[in-house]
Amino acid sequence: MEKRLAGPLGVIADPTAWRAAPYLLLSLAFGLGWFVVLSVGVSVSLSTVIVWVGVPLLLATMLLWRGGAMLERRLLGLALGVRIADPYRPRPPRGFLKWLFTDPATWRDLGYLLLLFPLSLVEFTASVVLWALTLGLIGAPLLYGAGAEIRVLGLVDGWPEALACCLAGVVMLVVTLHAVRGMAWLHGSLATLLLGGALDGKEAARLRASRARGVDAAEMERRRIERDLHDGAQQRLLAVAVDLGRAQAKLDTDPEAARRLIAQAHSGAKAAIAELRDLARGIHPAILTERGLDAALSALAARSPVRVDVSVDLPERPPAAVESIAYFIVAEGLTNMAKYSQAREGSVRVVKEGRQVVVEVYDDGVGGAEVRPGGGLAGLADRAATIDGILILHSPVGGPTLLRAELPYEW
Repeated sequence: MEKRLAGPLGVIADPTAWRAAPYLLLSLAFGLGWFVVLSVGVSVSLSTVIVWVGVPLLLATMLLWRGGAMLERRLLGLALGVRIADPYRPRPPRGFLKWLFTDPATWRDLGYLLLLFPLSLVEFTASVVLWALTLGLIGAPLLYGAGAEIRVLGLVDGWPEALACCLAGVVMLVVTLHAVRGMAWLHGSLATLLLGGALDGKEAARLRASRARGVDAAEMERRRIERDLHDGAQQRLLAVAVDLGRAQAKLDTDPEAARRLIAQAHSGAKAAIAELRDLARGIHPAILTERGLDAALSALAARSPVRVDVSVDLPERPPAAVESIAYFIVAEGLTNMAKYSQAREGSVRVVKEGRQVVVEVYDDGVGGAEVRPGGGLAGLADRAATIDGILILHSPVGGPTLLRAELPYEW
């Protein structure tokens, strides 16, 4: 994080103000360009919609302004330090046009790009006046030194006045940089409001529903762990304690029986340890934490009775929550593949597409799989929803089956 000096003079050493200055001067060109392009594109598109020519033209114009808004977000991050994530809804596998037209972020992008021209015009005018005055005052001694006949701003006709103007220019520089920083803050606030945007009612309801599904999934997982501990490892450890107690009682009177009981307790303890290890792997496998998705998914595939090819192509490790959900989606997919699909071979593919991690589990089995309430896939869909991910199952009767998850790369 950048350090700023305290006090009014600290703005001179503030890199944010210096980075914002060229942006405020150059944004007029962007604003004018987008105003002309969008005015012509939208008006021509709407006027020719009746003959269908305008439909693809309007679509191209919408994609163009969304691309321009995405570029503007990157420029704002570099110039003003305003980090704005793309607020678009996840793209569904079908219904591209409906998704594009009904996403509120599309229309907020248009509003911002149309407002950019008048906003940048005001910023440009103010910046030119302030910088011209500042540079003129600071450069007064140089201008005066270039020729005695030159009168700077009508105020300089001698060296004392020139030096006084230079000192006033330094003060004006502080004022100008504060003004630049203020304009940058206002511009960034407007951009955050429009290019980031607030959630609409439907989106907020969707997020509340996804969080509720996540809470339900966590509660189901907690009950499963309690059940496995009670019915599995706890019962085995209780049997070990009973066997050891009986062995202790027979140790003096029947050493041979005591040895058998100790051996039985030893076997029970090893079985309990194995169950606890499997339970811990079901919560979060150690190999995933230590070596990442590629190694963890390869280990899953190696234990599968069906031949499975694994391909993981990620530029860097995603957040732990994304890794964990991706791992359990693949684990559930491979389990279903082994139990029900009658498949001869399958594949696992994990790749970054845009700002998403895409996980695909494919098999050439008989198909017919479906997401049932309370089932494993439904639970995974709930877990994916907690990070705004989606789970898609395509499994027609007769096969093949494709389980696809789209998870945000950053969480």
